[in-house]
Amino acid sequence: MPRPIRVTNTLTGKKEELKTRVPGKLSFYSCGPTVYGQIHIGNLRAHLVADLFYRYFMRSGYEVTYVRNYTDVDDKIIQKGKEEGLSAEAVAKKYTLEIEKDFALAGLLEPTHKTTVTTHIPEIIAMIQALIQRGKAYVVEDGEVLFSIESFPTYGKLSGKKLEDLIAGIRVEVSQKKRNPMDFTLWKPAKPGEPFWESPWGRGRPGWHIECSAMAMKYLGATFDIHAGGVDLIFPHHENEIAQSECAHGKPMARYWLHNGFLSMDSEKMSKSLGNVKLIHDLLKHFDGETMRLALMSAHYR
Repeated sequence: MPRPIRVTNTLTGKKEELKTRVPGKLSFYSCGPTVYGQIHIGNLRAHLVADLFYRYFMRSGYEVTYVRNYTDVDDKIIQKGKEEGLSAEAVAKKYTLEIEKDFALAGLLEPTHKTTVTTHIPEIIAMIQALIQRGKAYVVEDGEVLFSIESFPTYGKLSGKKLEDLIAGIRVEVSQKKRNPMDFTLWKPAKPGEPFWESPWGRGRPGWHIECSAMAMKYLGATFDIHAGGVDLIFPHHENEIAQSECAHGKPMARYWLHNGFLSMDSEKMSKSLGNVKLIHDLLKHFDGETMRLALMSAHYR
């Protein structure tokens, strides 16, 4: 039998004994990168933490099924293609290869399944259809499909945010298409020149949040053991994943949610938008992957 493990569960805010759905087996999903550029050490640390969990669970005696996704169609990828004179598909392939090289040099183990959005469009469309049929999502005139926040009364249970406070705090112009200003996109109509797939609602592509829900369900089932990611994903990404997954199949999504803390640079969160990043690609010219791994894992994962 696996050794006892206690984990800090974001969903309950408590440290709990890990009890998997199937004794001796553990199902595990972590959010992977959006592939539109080189990753920085903050990005890498999130994946190193997931890799640490993966190794520890196996070392503890669990048979682990680990899924890591790649978002390979996205507004940022389309914009990068325009900047580099490449198709969105070419940009995604180019940076997926670069990120894979960095992951290998940093010593990440291969997950059980590496998934991409573009190879799971049928599963995504099927989940959106289920949400519409259950009255949890609706289609507007241009073919956009929106999730109805009000159809999920426990929205905010992961982040602790209250819907009325979120609505009151909105400072941007609210789309007139939405029934509620917090409703979010499940299917986005394609603009001219953008990549698209055929769907019951017209040509378009998935919204960001629905991707992980559909892929996690395909490989791990409606309810699985652990979902991991950075604290920046708790809201809205993971909150929205819970809402759409549980509304689609009527069951809890993940039993335990594990989140790693930010990497700071000069007391600020490291992010591309702030411009305070150190790219793995550049640092690997001066340090080997094992040294970088040790440095990034020397602080507690949270």
